[in-house]
Amino acid sequence: MSRILVIESSARQQGSVSRELTQQFIAQWQQAHPADQVQLRDLALEPVPHLDADLLGGWLKPAEQQSPAEQAALQRSNRLTEELLAADVLVLAAPMYNFAIPSTLKAWLDHVLRAGLTFKYTETGPQGLLTGKRAFVLTARGGIYAGSTLDHQEPYLRQALGFIGIHQVQFVHAEGLNLGAEALEQGLARAREQLARVA
Repeated sequence: MSRILVIESSARQQGSVSRELTQQFIAQWQQAHPADQVQLRDLALEPVPHLDADLLGGWLKPAEQQSPAEQAALQRSNRLTEELLAADVLVLAAPMYNFAIPSTLKAWLDHVLRAGLTFKYTETGPQGLLTGKRAFVLTARGGIYAGSTLDHQEPYLRQALGFIGIHQVQFVHAEGLNLGAEALEQGLARAREQLARVA
């Protein structure tokens, strides 16, 4: 049995293509792997605060010197990190906002990229500690950006996930969604076809 952690980051609950792709992924995965456990974290319904002084204090100060706000920030970061550590498969659903990922997803990453827990510093540089995990990234994009210099989603997420040791990452892009009805249908069809082969 594997544990699947799904992170939703679309600001929209209705009419969201990335959420539609997530539902298809979960349904297909559960059909193929009925014993697996799926945990869903929705960053729109439960936003994670951006990195701030309280979180830094929680990470860096001894427990006896932490304020109540710093303790709460540390506990939240610990909870999110424990979810990631427990997962065998990570699924990130990420619409493209202004050429990049939603800020809510960046905030989540800021909470779980943790020295000593998800990566460590060595004499030869940082080393990821989450080896053996797989990740799938489901994106929704108004234009066509894959492989272009305007795509700041895939390179960044590959870098961030690779930094913590997750190198087996598969992207499914639904692109051209704002380029007219025909492009929308083609983009969705290609993404659905890719997803059908994933599980």
